[in-house]
Amino acid sequence: MAVNTEKNTENTFITTVRSFLIEIGELSYFARRFFNEVFRPPFESKEFFKQCFNVGNRSLPLIAVTAFIIGLVFTLQSRPTLEEFGALSWMSSMVSISIVREIGPIITALVCAGRISSGISAEIGSMRVSEQIDAMEVSGTNPFKYLVVTRIAATTLMLPLLVIVGDAISIYASYLVEHFKGNVSFHLYFNEVFEALKFRDIMPATIKTFFFGFAIGLVGSFKGYFCKKGTAGVGIAANSAVVFTSMLLFFIDFIAVFISNIIYHE
Repeated sequence: MAVNTEKNTENTFITTVRSFLIEIGELSYFARRFFNEVFRPPFESKEFFKQCFNVGNRSLPLIAVTAFIIGLVFTLQSRPTLEEFGALSWMSSMVSISIVREIGPIITALVCAGRISSGISAEIGSMRVSEQIDAMEVSGTNPFKYLVVTRIAATTLMLPLLVIVGDAISIYASYLVEHFKGNVSFHLYFNEVFEALKFRDIMPATIKTFFFGFAIGLVGSFKGYFCKKGTAGVGIAANSAVVFTSMLLFFIDFIAVFISNIIYHE
């Protein structure tokens, strides 16, 4: 009995790994197809700008609230420790570097993964289930170009802008804490912020947000485009899009930090 249980566990593990590797291969082919289509006319400009609005403008309130709370909480949590060591003058430098380098990009990307990636997956998945994509193919329209390319391009372009706005709001929230608790002026606080931030802090953090946006659009579109039939399939696709995107974001973040450390610290 124990032997059969071990064999079943081993078979389940092998099947899971095999399915994961197959999905990675299919996702890679899906990304390759995107790069083949993105620069090939005709260009769906109207749909692209519509998706930019959906991704950027409609995500902005959520990003703004999240970033503001992060700035407040991070500063309130850090202040007692810095005060204990007499290092409150380092608050602006620590907060700005931490937010710009890591906290701002990854938190914004995770929030967008929950909202945007699941939304794209559910939208395209619903079109797949209701056979709208099949109808587009029959009518001569390229559904991949219209649905997938525009959404991936929009998320790739808009996420860096959302991260920049989120970083600014987080740092401003941190300033508000220091202003009311330490009577620090706006001019002094942001002078210290800009003195602390260097090119090696801003550039790698900005570049990796383009990859974050690409991953969010890619996985969401992939899960929706190959959604299984039925309404349950749409829910499964949306849920798996969020989980897969979140894991991919952490992996991209690790690679980006690893490469930037090699470039700037060797």
